[in-house]
Amino acid sequence: MKARLTAVGVAVVLSVLGGLAAAQETASNGVPSHLLVTVEPRKGHEVPAVNKSDVLVYEGHDRDTVVDWVPAQGDHAALELFILIDDASSSTLGTQLGDLRKFIDGQPPTAKVGVAYMQNGIAKILQAPSSDHELAAKALRLPMGIGGAEASPYFSVTDLVKRWPASDARHEVFMVTDGIDRYYGSPDLQDPYLQEAIDAAGRAGVVVSGIYNPGAGHFGHSRWLTYWGQIYFSELAEKTGGEMYYFGFEGSPVAFAPYLDDSAQRLDHQYFLTFLAKPPKRAGWVQVRLRSEQPVDLVSAGRVWVSSER
Repeated sequence: MKARLTAVGVAVVLSVLGGLAAAQETASNGVPSHLLVTVEPRKGHEVPAVNKSDVLVYEGHDRDTVVDWVPAQGDHAALELFILIDDASSSTLGTQLGDLRKFIDGQPPTAKVGVAYMQNGIAKILQAPSSDHELAAKALRLPMGIGGAEASPYFSVTDLVKRWPASDARHEVFMVTDGIDRYYGSPDLQDPYLQEAIDAAGRAGVVVSGIYNPGAGHFGHSRWLTYWGQIYFSELAEKTGGEMYYFGFEGSPVAFAPYLDDSAQRLDHQYFLTFLAKPPKRAGWVQVRLRSEQPVDLVSAGRVWVSSER
């Protein structure tokens, strides 16, 4: 008796063959790599729907295969967000705590919010990430206004990232600091502690954003130190796919609210990107560029850590 394939049977066979072909293509063409991407509209445009087919990933001149493009919505909306405040900040930060509390309270139920302070080179956690936003908001306090043993704020970023348990949720940090590395002490483009923080965040997939606020004492009005602090802070945000707000030398912004509103909008327009990076000879960083045919910028870390194993 000859076997007969029904339409359903044919569909199953084709599905299996298609899955095998996709697996073989993945194995032969690259290493699955991941980025958290923020869709940022061009000036004068609303944020459009961005589909997988709209996303282009390049390594140099070579285009990589996009495997998946999943909006951070619905079942994928989970977020763990740390508010990380520099304890060396000026006490004038007290006038901004109300805006920070509103920002925390305004997070969706899918977000867990934690609060930590940069202190003596560590991230002193006052509230672990919690779905109780009111509880998290209550953890905010005035900064101590001291340099904390002349520590680097980037020590605290690295410390927080390395102690943060992995999960399927987005991991993001919103910093409040002047960005000045009081430990390095010789502002230039080679700060190793800044680079260590960028590397740690990149390996863990943590996006760092934040807002500039002046430090206490002399550091709060030294234009030279303030300039380098903001450069460092901006570089950390840029290289992890975040946004640094308010570049200025005359104290803190009048209000944090407009910048926090923008940050909330960014969190609402994020996607999980999976693509096939070219297999390296050994594990290491791979530089990538993202492009789209839509009137948007795809903002992410500019590199990913790629294993040599497929």
